[in-house]
Amino acid sequence: MLFRRKAFWASAVLFLSSAAGAQPIPVIPAQPQPQIPGPGTLDLPPDHQRRYAECMKLARGEPLKALPMAEKWMGEGGGLGARHCVALAMFQSGKYAQAAAQFEAMARDMGQERPGLRAELWAQAGQAWMEAGAAEKASQAQSRALELKTDDPDLWVDRGLSYAAMQAWPRAIADFDRAIRLRQDDVEVLVLRAAAWRNARDPRRALEDANRALTIAPDHSEALLERGFAYLAQGTRDAANRDFERVLRLVPPSSAAARRAEAGLGGNLPVAPAPTSPNSPPQSGGKR
Repeated sequence: MLFRRKAFWASAVLFLSSAAGAQPIPVIPAQPQPQIPGPGTLDLPPDHQRRYAECMKLARGEPLKALPMAEKWMGEGGGLGARHCVALAMFQSGKYAQAAAQFEAMARDMGQERPGLRAELWAQAGQAWMEAGAAEKASQAQSRALELKTDDPDLWVDRGLSYAAMQAWPRAIADFDRAIRLRQDDVEVLVLRAAAWRNARDPRRALEDANRALTIAPDHSEALLERGFAYLAQGTRDAANRDFERVLRLVPPSSAAARRAEAGLGGNLPVAPAPTSPNSPPQSGGKR
């Protein structure tokens, strides 16, 4: 992917949600860090490759300067490279919906050519729509990406997170299932699926996934939290408290994980967040 998020768990908090009474955790993923592709990624003419690399670097670091330069280049016939730089500059400057529309237009305009690149563009559109708070549009773009690239576990995770933002838990679980089949024993996706099972009111399945994750990574704080909340939902308070206390020994006192553990010790189960309005862009798909 040309976008890489800062950290997987920053993007997963949309439904690893805060417990009642705790400080709310943001629903929207953290701003991705674009990875600038090398020359030739878009099969550009040689005279465009250097300009594309320079434009993308500026778009990453100073998007407000890059945007008019990229638009000027596009007007001069810069083609796909210029359009992609415009989209990235829009994204980095907070114009998420406009960036998403640009990524989608690029993918459509390519027709049937280069399905791998079109999948990347649809995936980038999905990430931009999520930053705009438009989870339904994000899932639609991600579905287009998956039609072209069904063997990419990260795309299944991305769409699963979009469904989770819509509280469409069965759909989210199905997508996390696909991701786990493609990348078995991925601790982070197991915890995401555990959280989805918890929100779907099936603590037994949530406990299974959390235990499987902890078999692989015994000190994974989010897995411990999910197991604690699964125990709490089942009424096994002592076991839940042991997990929450262990989290508090592992994480910084002021962290979101610590707040969730403290809420769990108080007997508060997390509450799923309300869906984000597609018309209310926030300020800005997992590891890649």
